[in-house]
Amino acid sequence: MFSKMAGYVFFILMNVVMQMKLSAGCDNSGNSVVYTRWGKKRCNSRHELVHSGYVGGSDYKNPGAAVEPLCLPKNPQWGKFKDGKDGQKAKLLGAEYQMHTVSNYWRHYHDHDVPCAVCLVRQRSVVQMFPGRRSCYNGWKLEYSGYLMAGRPIHKAASTYTCVDRKPDVADGGIANQDGYLFYQVEAICGSLKCPPYVQGRELVCAVCSK
Repeated sequence: MFSKMAGYVFFILMNVVMQMKLSAGCDNSGNSVVYTRWGKKRCNSRHELVHSGYVGGSDYKNPGAAVEPLCLPKNPQWGKFKDGKDGQKAKLLGAEYQMHTVSNYWRHYHDHDVPCAVCLVRQRSVVQMFPGRRSCYNGWKLEYSGYLMAGRPIHKAASTYTCVDRKPDVADGGIANQDGYLFYQVEAICGSLKCPPYVQGRELVCAVCSK
């Protein structure tokens, strides 16, 4: 009788512990997350490539532009359509690195088209981009690190901060000054931004981490 009761109590305790782990997000064995690796054609070897494509977005000159870039597939599908430009529709263009003012290795990428990869990470529950970091905080795993990029402030179109891989690829056959959605490095400006720890005019890095 005692052994049966002890076994029952042990079962209840183990069930409570398991529920606590699940509620705290400690058991990610059944979880998966997806993130976009901007500036790369492929994912880390330990992750599954969902698709590799091209970065697209709105025209940098358009004040009504969409803000977010897209990772477009190489094999698009279509619904009902009518070919030909129409002024009453939103526009989607390709994307280019803008590096003509950069003196380091990034200058080589100026005007090249930007690739992207959508990656599936198993046994993770969240992916987060951390600006100003090359490494992850404790308990997080690095997916990739890079440089923070966005649109140029004098351009009409709004943009978003994007973490572009520190060792970027370029889209095949894509070097021409055709503009579109443009990626510029981001530098710190002191004032309301605290300096130190930030430094006037210094380019900002970033890290994409999972947990």
